[in-house]
Amino acid sequence: MSRVGNKEIPLPKGVSVTAANGILTVKGAKGELKQAYCEEVSFDIGQESIKVLRKDESKRAKSMHGLYRNLLANMTKGVTEGFSKTLLISGTGYRAELKGTSLFLNLGYSMQIEYIPPAGITVACESPTKVIVSGIDRQLVGQAAADIRSIRKPGTYSDKGIRYSDEIVRRKVGKTGVK
Repeated sequence: MSRVGNKEIPLPKGVSVTAANGILTVKGAKGELKQAYCEEVSFDIGQESIKVLRKDESKRAKSMHGLYRNLLANMTKGVTEGFSKTLLISGTGYRAELKGTSLFLNLGYSMQIEYIPPAGITVACESPTKVIVSGIDRQLVGQAAADIRSIRKPGTYSDKGIRYSDEIVRRKVGKTGVK
């Protein structure tokens, strides 16, 4: 039995949810999100909360039950509060700057790297070594942050690269020079 799927999702004020023709639509103050859903689940939309229901007890229906409950919860949080990820850049001469909507990164390569964020994502530079990726779609924010991080991943032997603010990088000991 899905414990996650059985939880009700509280509906904040100003958020409207509709489920029709296999598409779930959530509208709020920050924007609108749409998600296709399968026929194994249905939605009981009330005034104060939403409950995700499964049509039968098959294995696929049980797995979709928890999945769509979490997707819907992320959508309601996204249109009210939004999501953000913070990236930290470390290394001598490594920095980021914002020109228009494009992010330009100096990461020790021979050329400057330009990152153009996808639609719905905003990138901000608090300082030359701190980049904040934000938006209303949790999956898109995480993917954009992962794309920026993959340009220069944090090193295990040195402290150079791009890492998440809450990421702990396991450091390895270099050569000791013992004969």
